[in-house]
Amino acid sequence: NDTTICFGDCANLLVSGANNSIWESTISLNDTSITNPIACPISTETFTAYGTSGTCSDTAQVTVTVNPLPNVSAGNDLTICFGDTIQINASGGISYSWSPVDSLSNTSIDNPLAWPSDTTEYIVTATDVNSCSNTDTIIINVNPLPIVDAGTSTSICTGDSIQLNASGADNYTWTPSTDLSDPNIADPFASPSIITTYTVTGTDLNGCINTDSITISLHNLPTATV
Repeated sequence: NDTTICFGDCANLLVSGANNSIWESTISLNDTSITNPIACPISTETFTAYGTSGTCSDTAQVTVTVNPLPNVSAGNDLTICFGDTIQINASGGISYSWSPVDSLSNTSIDNPLAWPSDTTEYIVTATDVNSCSNTDTIIINVNPLPIVDAGTSTSICTGDSIQLNASGADNYTWTPSTDLSDPNIADPFASPSIITTYTVTGTDLNGCINTDSITISLHNLPTATV
């Protein structure tokens, strides 16, 4: 019978009904002198077999239809920060299978969520309506978080001020912003009226964010009597 394969696959042919048979020569057949050669055409092709029994002869044909592989896309490579989650999107098929399975919300859909802890290459296999499959890859690059340091907690006397000094990032934001000379620099002056914990959010050039905190305690002023 005529048969259908996907591009890159092979089909087993079989001729019967004659004492001797050969196949018309073609580069798609592994052997034209046997009854059951293997056909590996790169496009739809019709194969002809010649059979003889005594002085009688006949021919038969079989067509192998070659379906193209689906044009599968896993999307462009992406970059995230450590701890982030991102959605990836594949196209080109009607069913999908992703690997590796770790850090994916669902390996059997076209658009799972991914949260790799380090740079990872994901491979998607997509199958089309003709049951032909193809693959594509996407790399998710994972940038580390900045190591933000707000300094060591300390104490001051009521009414005094102290200069904070954050490090490890490129841009900084302090909270709470009250009693700070400038909450958007690495080293503002703090003049808290009560014990206060300041949290600094640091952002690096990759847009990755991390935080650290420092607590400023207060010592009451002594009561002087003259």
